[in-house]
Amino acid sequence: MSSTILKKAERVMTICNSCRYCEGFCAVFPAMELRRTFTDSDLKYLANLCHNCRDCYYACQYEPPHEFDLNVPATLATLRLETYGEFSWPRTNPSLLQKNGRFVSLIAAFSVLIILLLTLLFQGTDLFFNTHTGAGAFYKVIPYAAMVVPFSLLVTGMIFILVKGMLIQWQTMGGDRKELLDWPAHLRAIQDTLKLKYLDGGGYGCNYPNERFSMIRRNFHHGVFYGFMLCLASTSIAFFYDHILGLQAPYLLWSWPVFLGTIGGISLLVGTAGLLYLKFQMDQKPAASQTFTMDVAFITLLFLTSLTGLALLVLRSTPLMGGVLVLHLGCVLGFFLTMPYGKFLHAPYRYLALVKNAREQHQNNH
Repeated sequence: MSSTILKKAERVMTICNSCRYCEGFCAVFPAMELRRTFTDSDLKYLANLCHNCRDCYYACQYEPPHEFDLNVPATLATLRLETYGEFSWPRTNPSLLQKNGRFVSLIAAFSVLIILLLTLLFQGTDLFFNTHTGAGAFYKVIPYAAMVVPFSLLVTGMIFILVKGMLIQWQTMGGDRKELLDWPAHLRAIQDTLKLKYLDGGGYGCNYPNERFSMIRRNFHHGVFYGFMLCLASTSIAFFYDHILGLQAPYLLWSWPVFLGTIGGISLLVGTAGLLYLKFQMDQKPAASQTFTMDVAFITLLFLTSLTGLALLVLRSTPLMGGVLVLHLGCVLGFFLTMPYGKFLHAPYRYLALVKNAREQHQNNH
């Protein structure tokens, strides 16, 4: 990791620790105040604890053009990006993260293309462009084994990689395995995550996309988070229906997989569209320019995944079903392939930072 950004982050935190004007905005400043000096581990922890609400930037009396030139959000975002490469397993080349937008776009496009070519090659155009209805209709376009086995192996592998990265992060932040099993700390972190507590700016909202306080970013994040969780629940129930009960998709509109998937897909669609809009409207000064394409690529891929999923629901009884199914599976494949090497990492890494923060605050209060 670059020593330059660590030195810059140490300087910023040292000045902030002397001022403490922003202590009510988020978790970073109370955690900062528990320290007199900042090790590399401390700085990496604080960088991942930061939710990039930007309140501190607009409140800061030392922001540019002051000679102190403090820019907490941009500094911590730059350091956070470097930690993604350090924590990932196997360790990611920094250039991959710097050009993550291009990487995600190419992987997603390649995923759609390879599924399309394999489907046409082995199934033929007649099946691909035909109308299929009833149980097992999707498997008539892409066979059961070709759909289930590769995706099951992929999801298992990606989860393993993410868990390895989280263990590396926890050790880097100075924690041991026993501390990682502090369940009350996990419960507090889960509560903070479900409420997106540290996107409320102490109750007034983020300074995003500009200096005005607003809850709009928090609301769109809620849409993405809960939409994703509902889609995950829908997929899990559909897996149970198919592999345990022997009931094959597509399912009735009022079934649990379709109901949860529809609500989740709409929520995800609205949330990602809103975040994309805010991303292009935001003030660039408190941003780290290196993270922009990563953010946009990740949000766009989630948007396309939800859009194609909803389109598949609408068009599943038409000759367009095969093409939409390929597009949707390609987006899903691209998402899982890039999950451990892109913006998705902010979710598990920030969660572990919240766990460490819960432990520290509990110990400090007792």
